Amino acid sequence: MTSQTSDLIPEGVGRTAVGVARARAVESARADRLFDDPYAAAFVTAAHGGNPAPPRANPTPALIALARHLVIRTRFYDDYLLTAAREGCVQVVVPAAGLDTRAFRLDWPSGTRVFELDMPPVLAFKERVLAEQGAVAPVPRSVLAADLREPWAAVLTAAGFDPAVRSVWLVEGLLVYLGSAEVTDLLSTIGELSAPGSRLGLTHGRGKQEGGDPQGPRPEEKAQELGLEVRLMTDLWRGGLDEDPVDWLARHGWRAERHDRAELAVGYGRPADYVSQNHSFITAERTGGPEAARQAAQ
Repeated sequence: MTSQTSDLIPEGVGRTAVGVARARAVESARADRLFDDPYAAAFVTAAHGGNPAPPRANPTPALIALARHLVIRTRFYDDYLLTAAREGCVQVVVPAAGLDTRAFRLDWPSGTRVFELDMPPVLAFKERVLAEQGAVAPVPRSVLAADLREPWAAVLTAAGFDPAVRSVWLVEGLLVYLGSAEVTDLLSTIGELSAPGSRLGLTHGRGKQEGGDPQGPRPEEKAQELGLEVRLMTDLWRGGLDEDPVDWLARHGWRAERHDRAELAVGYGRPADYVSQNHSFITAERTGGPEAARQAAQ
């Protein structure tokens, strides 16, 4: 791996994706792994100038809990996306895809097409590393440069996305980095592009301005343990949606539910240790069409 690859690591929010990839790489090396991401370690190596990342010495309980959270989150949404695709949601859209490699590593049914959207620097780093690894997606994959804070629907439809066909969306680890109005715009656009029966998975976290959960690890502690600058996980947080996303989705044409991560962990054979209640796994199914979404947004 060359230093040129390392130079392509995106700044800001995109850089936190390397920490998430590291958690996936560690999980993939376990004999009892819950998933196998064969490219996660390559991203981490590229981020360290071509050298494998040094192992964490004496990881604290906060770091262990955060890593377990990322692992459970990955496995849960792996299963969710595959189930949706197998049940007819053949357009898989991942806004702010980061270093996600589900297009390559999941057993997609015939007819599936994956759309990944992110900022150009993130995509440049990701595509370079994947090319060096000789990665080939088994399904059609469109990689689209887009700033989700600006209008982006036309970018998606120009790439072949059809709003009349059922889709499944994954908004993973993004909303806390947006303000409430930006989240509303993003979810409203997703609603307008989603045919009835489409599905949505998202994670919802509250930013530091909400005060956090006093029992959980501090954001600063989590950031330091991941080897990321504190500001990447605190100063960039903008709080996300300022209301319960399940309620918001219900008002905007979705039937939504929240999933208990402790129960999920036990079901996967993993410890149900403490994870901050400031974050949720949410899934939803579209009950209204694009016109209903536009009317609800007015």
